[in-house]
Amino acid sequence: AAAGILCYVGAYVFITYDDYDHFFEDVYTLIPAVIIIAVGTLLFIIGLIGCCATIRESRCGLATFVIILLLVFITEVVVVVLGYIYRAKVEDEVDHSIQKVYNGYNGTNPDAASRAIDYVQRQLRCCGIHNYSDWENTVWFNQTKNNSVPLSCCKAALSNCTGSLSRPMDLYSEGCEALVVKKLQEIMMYVIWAALAFAAIQLLGMLCACIVLCRRSRDPAYELLITGGTYA
Repeated sequence: AAAGILCYVGAYVFITYDDYDHFFEDVYTLIPAVIIIAVGTLLFIIGLIGCCATIRESRCGLATFVIILLLVFITEVVVVVLGYIYRAKVEDEVDHSIQKVYNGYNGTNPDAASRAIDYVQRQLRCCGIHNYSDWENTVWFNQTKNNSVPLSCCKAALSNCTGSLSRPMDLYSEGCEALVVKKLQEIMMYVIWAALAFAAIQLLGMLCACIVLCRRSRDPAYELLITGGTYA
């Protein structure tokens, strides 16, 4: 179950980041998500090993289980550290690339970057980088010469909005940059919290396995029963 949840969190990060990938250029930002998917897959195998070792009460199997869990625990600590590092870098990444993305907008023949901008403006209910007036400095605005912004800037409740700057009350007033940064940082926090939660679970698993190992080695009656001997 833990493995499945970890893989889900990693996949969710990948899918969500795909909608915003034009706003950051550092592909290494996805490293925590890659690691957490790998850990989730490995954790499923480890769980099977741990169950088999516990049922058979295999000292060697339990020791192996503890060692692998320790390695996974260390990996998840690394995920948490990387998550905090890249979470702090998100703002710089978005700030560095968002102006270029907006300047490349082409509303008449939307490419991937243009679709990304329209998607973000609709989903986050924002317009422009800092506000809708930022569109006045874009190549698309100067080419169209109709004093309007993309329809994705229109408030969802309005059906007759044309994007005209003469009716600013029809447009989203908040800029997209801050909201994109906030969204991406929230996604990275999902990875961090998932890694922390399952690191705690693995710590408990290691503790339980160690207790079974110690009990098996110190209880002579338990040892004789397992080996088929008798104890009077």
